[in-house]
Amino acid sequence: MVAITLPDGSEKAYDGPVSGLDVAESIGSGLAKAALAVKVNGELRDLTRPIEEDARLEIVTRNHEDALELLRHDAAHVMAEAVQELYPGTQVTFGPATEDGFYYDFARDEPFTQEDLEKIEARMHEIVKRDEAIRREVWDRDEAIRYFESIGEIYKAEHIRSLPEDEVITVYRQGDWLDLCLGPHLPTTSKLGHGFKLLKVSGAYWRGDSSNEQLQRIYGTAWEDEKRLKAYLTMLEEAAKRDHRRLGREMSLFHLQEEAVGSVFWHPHGWTLYRTVEEYMRRRLEEADYHEVKTPQLIDRNLWEASGHWEKFREHMFIAESEERILAVKPMNCPGHVQIYKQGITSYRDLPYRMAEFGSCHRNEPSGALHGLMRVRSFTQDDAHIFCTEDQIVSETKRFCDLLKTVYQDFGFTEITVKFSDRPATRSGSDAVWDKAEKALKEATEATGLNYTLNPGEGAFYGPKLEFVLKDAIGRDWQCGTLQVDFVLPERLEATYVAEDGSRQRPVMLHRAILGSFERFLAILIENFAGRFPLWLAPLQVVVATITNDADDYAHQVAEQLRAAGLRVETDLRNEKINYKVREHSHAKVPVIAVVGKREAEQQGVNLRWLGSKEQESLALSEAVNKLEWEARAPDRAPV
Repeated sequence: MVAITLPDGSEKAYDGPVSGLDVAESIGSGLAKAALAVKVNGELRDLTRPIEEDARLEIVTRNHEDALELLRHDAAHVMAEAVQELYPGTQVTFGPATEDGFYYDFARDEPFTQEDLEKIEARMHEIVKRDEAIRREVWDRDEAIRYFESIGEIYKAEHIRSLPEDEVITVYRQGDWLDLCLGPHLPTTSKLGHGFKLLKVSGAYWRGDSSNEQLQRIYGTAWEDEKRLKAYLTMLEEAAKRDHRRLGREMSLFHLQEEAVGSVFWHPHGWTLYRTVEEYMRRRLEEADYHEVKTPQLIDRNLWEASGHWEKFREHMFIAESEERILAVKPMNCPGHVQIYKQGITSYRDLPYRMAEFGSCHRNEPSGALHGLMRVRSFTQDDAHIFCTEDQIVSETKRFCDLLKTVYQDFGFTEITVKFSDRPATRSGSDAVWDKAEKALKEATEATGLNYTLNPGEGAFYGPKLEFVLKDAIGRDWQCGTLQVDFVLPERLEATYVAEDGSRQRPVMLHRAILGSFERFLAILIENFAGRFPLWLAPLQVVVATITNDADDYAHQVAEQLRAAGLRVETDLRNEKINYKVREHSHAKVPVIAVVGKREAEQQGVNLRWLGSKEQESLALSEAVNKLEWEARAPDRAPV
């Protein structure tokens, strides 16, 4: 007898081994038809694989949380079959699902073209229509090696040889085509549906190692249905329009060049945006009782070794040598903050102590991973560390989360999700220390009322962390803020305080960031607003544009009064038609154009044109200045 327990707690008994499909059919034909796979005791499995022991079972249908990954993995296999049908002799290597799609790496002498992608995609739709059965087979290790070598699949044979001797070798047969794979997979290709699209081809290395052979990677996306696919493709089109690199050029905010790979050249308007964000954050931190500090750029390797960063981060550090000493350009601020803490904090009465730094950091990221402002080598963190007692973890976590939420709201982000990342495989500190840190962070998170999802194994090497994820205007997620509980670094760097009973104790170190890096956060802001910043953030807030040269002197007067009110203003006195000026400044995404002519000069008034509106507002100059000064106030300075 095999007893199957369903999610609602009900139980079904079967005389012997039973498949997930059998269970689904015993519940109803509609469920059996909709079933894609099953979860057996939490493990995703093929629908037809026998279940030989008592188990908890879920039927996975298209709306199940695990369905997308399954569909995307199958899309990769259908693509691989299509490629080998169209281009015999092409070798397949690895083809996983990704966060929003799938890819497969191919070994082929001739490069794939866009025309090839269209042919492959068309053949994929044919394979789906064929309704090919997909079957799992267990093969003998040596037999599998011989088979793949015999058909010229040397990468598959090499991969099998690299697996542990006791590894079960599974092959999935898809119609007449087969591939080495762990699975699980859909029961037939028709279950994939037609909600997929091939996107691009790029280079990749075998096993991700640049010393190995170069392969071709075809990327695609796959969704539950064609409606979701269309929505995603529309989002990609919108994202392309909002690309911060393009807008950075159009709005003259910044540029990057080969002579300083991974470092940003900020132009005047871009640097104004940067300083506006920095000044806002500084005010918020001062209000929250943080003490701003500045730590050195170059620090001896001995400190990095003591902190554990040398072992974990050495490959990402830039190194300098001086007088037989090895110095590292700091990739993060944590060890430096501990050094400041150790110079003055002696008593529990001084805790919590909140130390902040807009820390300039450098990391030797691979050149292929660099991406505009999103991924750079030189960046500034809005970094801070809170030194506290264990009893203060909950209150400090709540305090930080409250601050973080209001900062995000001020920048226009209202949808925030939280991930809890626990201990990674490679870490510092004992299991007992990690047990304590994870317990403390979970209690603190729950005390704040935050809902979170688990992100297993993604904690920092010294402690568990919360990751705060923002949703932007077109539905994309961006991980920005973090909070980490660290019992390890204070121990390694010998930070202490005198407790109430006179004993020496180690402080807890809370690592926290809200924006993450300024560069990346500014890229997110540029794309979120598509360059159309709210007035308080706009690098250039107002252009005073003249209709005729008779109003030049008055335009200067208007600009001076606006600047005196704290606004960022330029004048446009060119001998051009006003419609031309308006179009040009609107294209540059200037929020307000103040139009003045001879009549406005005589009446001491202005016509305000707001970006995105075809209407104009005629106001007295004093009224316009007051209105714009009010509208341009940063959220933390606006009256409640």
